[in-house]
Amino acid sequence: MSRKLYSLCGADRTRPFSPHVWKTKMSLAHKGLDFDVVPIGFTEIPGIENGATTLVPLLRDGERLVKDSFDIALYLEETYPDRPPLFAGEGAKATARFVEGWSQTTLHPAIARIIIKDIHDSLDPVDQAYFRQSREKRFGTSLEAVAEGGPAALATFAEKLEPLRHMLKFQDFLGGAEPLFADYIVFGAFQWARIVSPQSLLQPGDPVTGWFERCLDLHGGLGRTVTAA
Repeated sequence: MSRKLYSLCGADRTRPFSPHVWKTKMSLAHKGLDFDVVPIGFTEIPGIENGATTLVPLLRDGERLVKDSFDIALYLEETYPDRPPLFAGEGAKATARFVEGWSQTTLHPAIARIIIKDIHDSLDPVDQAYFRQSREKRFGTSLEAVAEGGPAALATFAEKLEPLRHMLKFQDFLGGAEPLFADYIVFGAFQWARIVSPQSLLQPGDPVTGWFERCLDLHGGLGRTVTAA
């Protein structure tokens, strides 16, 4: 069975940066499943798999097409139950939904403000135009105005990690002694920033930094196969 994972990249197609695709890459590796990465730019997404999606990740697993990182994780859990679990039961699925909500509403907006200019500058010109138009519509202002708020967002970013920092006082991963999909949700956000931007979101000695380093080492160092910006 052939698996393809469509992965968002900038001008350098060897540096996939989408936080949501990284969730899926880690999930596939967690399950021990082989897959090929198909790098694409923003403006190429509508043309893949006959218009199957407007967003990535998109996974082709044989004849099946699955989109959305959480839905892909659920699909992998159901389809490959004999492989290591991404969720430790229904409670873990519910907890992962909460973690996803926290990541999407707290981490992602803050990180976007910090790295938005770095994202734009990493793209091909045709994708830069799309990114500018779509993000300026989303933020209601220019990219430059969003970027001006980056230093303030960075200055308060560590405070936003306190729930994660508190949990990591008691365990190595959000999943406990071993990682689960909830870990990959948050990992994807930090990996996005690590690949796209030279700015440091995490500080030495922070328990969150130690957790992120452990995640980078998972699955044969999959996260480290793309170097930091």
